[in-house]
Parts: sequence; C-alpha cells; structure tokens
Amino acid sequence: MENSTFRDLNLTKPLLNALDDLGFETPTTIQQKAFSVVMSGKDMLGIAQTGTGKTLAFLLPTLRQWNFTKDRLPQILIIVPTRELVMQVVEEIEKLTKYMTFTVVGVYGGANIRTQAEEVSLGLDALVATPGRLLDLVLRGDLALKNIKRLIVDEVDEMFDLGFRTQLTNILDILPERKQSLFFSATMNEDVEALIENYFIAPVKVEAAPAGTPLESIKLEGYKVANFNTKLNLLQHLLETDEDMKKVLVFTSSKAFATIVHERLELNFEERLGIIHSNKSQNNRFETVRQFQTGEIDLLVATDVISRGVDITGVTHVINFDAPEDFENFIHRVGRTGRADQQGTAICFFSPFEEKQQKAIEEELGDLSIEYLPFPEMVTISNVLILDEEPKSTMPEPQIKITKREVGPAFHEKSLKNQKVNVRKDWKKMKQEKYGRPITKGQKKKKKK
Repeated sequence: MENSTFRDLNLTKPLLNALDDLGFETPTTIQQKAFSVVMSGKDMLGIAQTGTGKTLAFLLPTLRQWNFTKDRLPQILIIVPTRELVMQVVEEIEKLTKYMTFTVVGVYGGANIRTQAEEVSLGLDALVATPGRLLDLVLRGDLALKNIKRLIVDEVDEMFDLGFRTQLTNILDILPERKQSLFFSATMNEDVEALIENYFIAPVKVEAAPAGTPLESIKLEGYKVANFNTKLNLLQHLLETDEDMKKVLVFTSSKAFATIVHERLELNFEERLGIIHSNKSQNNRFETVRQFQTGEIDLLVATDVISRGVDITGVTHVINFDAPEDFENFIHRVGRTGRADQQGTAICFFSPFEEKQQKAIEEELGDLSIEYLPFPEMVTISNVLILDEEPKSTMPEPQIKITKREVGPAFHEKSLKNQKVNVRKDWKKMKQEKYGRPITKGQKKKKKK
C-alpha cells in the first residue's frame, strides 16, 4: 500500500491521463483509504485535515462512478463553506475531467443569482455550492435536486462554526433518500456526530490523521516577543535573512493588524507581497489567491478568512504573527503548510499579552511541542506599545456619597401670604366711609327725543 500509485486504483483512462498531466503519481493516505469505501457505495465520514489531499479523495472515486445521462440535472452535489473553496473545487474537477464530457458549475453568495440560475438551466453533471446560495436557487425553482446520487460535504466542522447548521439540515431534508453521502471534517465533535446519526446509514469512518492534532510533517517553532512593534521588526528580519522562506503565509488576528503588517512589509517587499481579509472584494481575494498559488507573489498577509477552505500548495512557512483565538484555529492555520505529505514550518510569535493563548496551545499539543528559538540580537526591541498593550488603570473609582432628599406628600399647606381668599368688596360703602358721601360716576345724560 505504501508504494502504490494511482494506476493501482481502479481508475479510468481519462482520469489517469488527467493525473499524468497534473504530475500526480502517488496517492496520499486519505486518498488510498477513502477510494475503496467510496467505490463500495457506503456512506463515509472522513476525518482529515486540510492539506492531506481530501479533495482528490472524494473526487476521484466519485468521478470514476459517474455515468453520462441525457437528463442534464446534477448527479453530484458538493457543499463547501466558502466561495473560495467553491472555485477551488470547480477548478480541480475541470482539471480531472479534461478528457471527459463533463460539466461542473459553481454557485456562491455575493454573485449575481440570475447569472448563476441561467448557467444551471443549461444543464450540468456536478454542482459545487455554498449552503445559502444553494437554498436560494432551490427555493426560486431554478434548481432541482431529485437526481442527486452522491452528496459530498467538505469542512463540516467549519459549516457549524460559520452558522450554516440550519441551512445544511434544510438541504439534507430535501435531498433524495437513496444517495451516497460523504462528509469530510478536520475535527470530530458533538455537532458532527449528531448530523451523522440523523442522516447517515451505517457510515464507515476513515481517518487520515488524529483529529485535532497538527500534522507530523510540520515543524513547530516559536519566539517570545516583547510586543506588537517588536513583532514587526522580527518578521522583517526573518524574511530578509531566512533563505528557506520561499512561500510565506502570515496570519494576523484582525483586519486592522493585517493592514499594519502589510504596510510595514510593503516598504521592502512590495513586488512579492499580497493581502487578504474580509473587507477585500470577492474578485480581489480570488485574484490574490491565484497569484499566491501560481507564485506571482510569495508573501501573503491574511486573517483567518483563508485559514480554512482554501487549498494553497507549496507554502514553506506559516507565521502566526498573533496568537490564534483557540487551538482549532491554530490547527487550521498551521495546516496551510506541510500539505500533501510535504514538509513545512509553522512559526509562532508570542508576546506576554498572549500568555493565556500560548499556554492553551501548548497543553493541547500533547506529545508534540513548540521549539522556542532565541530572540535574534540584531532585532530592535521596541518600547512603543499599541493601545491593546497599554496598562489598564488599577486605581479604585472614588466613592461619592449621595444624600437622600426627604420627599414629602404631593399636596402641602400653602404659605401664609397665599392663604388669602377672594372676597366680593362693597365699593359704594367703602367710598361712603372714606369721603362721607357716596361717590357716583355722575348723572346719566338724558337721551334726546
């Protein structure tokens, strides 16, 4: 099994020719283990991290079993969490079906749904989709799923992380009961187990590597760094001095940090540098990934938006500029290197402000460990702290005593001057007493007759 090649698998001539064109000779562990299970028609759960070759693991046996039909409704449905992964899987299928009469269409949110609906209406054999856009097309009546014979859901754990649980279960409920289901996930958790129990029939579990652990082909290194600005100095130093850094992916924890790192590196590495985060347009992200894949650029700054679901080969180094939020994110970041049984290096920058994340990662690694390297003497240690690193005030807030005001009844006695009452006065009598005689306004004039 160790020395087997793709020609030892039961593949058709068109698929073998396509693999030859791609230069693929030896299947990876997950590709070997999954092939016979998928060919048997059984439901399967594949536990494999990104970079183990799982895309080919489900594509090769699925395409091997596909038969042409005049009914142009899709027979194969592949659901993935991100639009980048849609494009990647579509591209892989097109390469593998180079010598076949096969049509694949990719649909995802953020693009014109009418254009996608028209493309679907022309007929297709396989559909690659994100959950939201797939449901939109079905509910609009633009897409029928009654002919689906094989369902593949990739990155199942990420589906749940991105909030696709309801959409995914709604899709599973409307698909034909008689079909083969293949799920792939980097980790096994309660959510994945519940989904398998509800929608699978006697599934076979195929595991290429222990769930939730780094690949053995990745060398883990680390530096203890004073602060953010010192990290910038160290990153620039490593890129300038380490000749083994042929293709480098730098991860930051936020879009703002990615922008700062990019601007700093742009001074010396502008021609080979790219950046990706969620504020970048869809076309910009596609183009940047393409350039990094083809080698037009070999240094990419990114957030966790591409830590999963994007297959980039040949990454020699992953640098965690900031500590990831949790161990799962750490696994997906470092999994960008050491792919397809190749060796890779993952370097972590840990500052004292990230001690909590550092300890959590070290505990989860178990038998594996991070090799901490001495901090280079020639790298300047900055004394300038960013806002997140500035010490927080520990002075107690002053206690202000508030005197409670006595509040009486809503109605109260009037003051003495306001206690007077209106009395009708006898003005005639008053004039008599004052002047000794009645005062009148004068006799009335007689009216002229």
